[in-house]
Amino acid sequence: MNAKSPSLSGNMRRRMRSAARLYAVQALFQMEHSGQGADVVAREFLDHRFGAEIDDGVEMAEGDTDFFRLIVDEAVNWQARIDQMTDRAIVAKWKIDRIDPTLRALFRAAGAEMVGTDTPPKVAIVEYVEIARSFYPEGREVKFVNAVLDHMAREARPEAF
Repeated sequence: MNAKSPSLSGNMRRRMRSAARLYAVQALFQMEHSGQGADVVAREFLDHRFGAEIDDGVEMAEGDTDFFRLIVDEAVNWQARIDQMTDRAIVAKWKIDRIDPTLRALFRAAGAEMVGTDTPPKVAIVEYVEIARSFYPEGREVKFVNAVLDHMAREARPEAF
């Protein structure tokens, strides 16, 4: 079933896109950690994670694979720009290559949506802050993610603010 199918509720589509975003962050992390390319890692995710059951028995639908691939591909295509935006958003002494690899993957996925899709920046910020919350339940990093993404969004799409 396609994520744009009229038979899917808006809530279901949002949940499926949220899961695709989480998988994109995980895939970007895996790419950096393993040194494998986007195609290899994306294929692994598509073969072994999509279609698997997630929260409340919801399964990933075909349309989510398209959104997942879009985020991963745009993160790779725009990585230099996204990393520069991230560097400008964080403290000058902490360049992107010095931060936690999970945060780096999250910033790259969020940046990909900000520069390579028509996702409203505020939606991307909310979605990726929620993903950060799942990785960092204590909250300190979540505030950091929110601040960095807000800065990145204002740079990537100033007309949206």
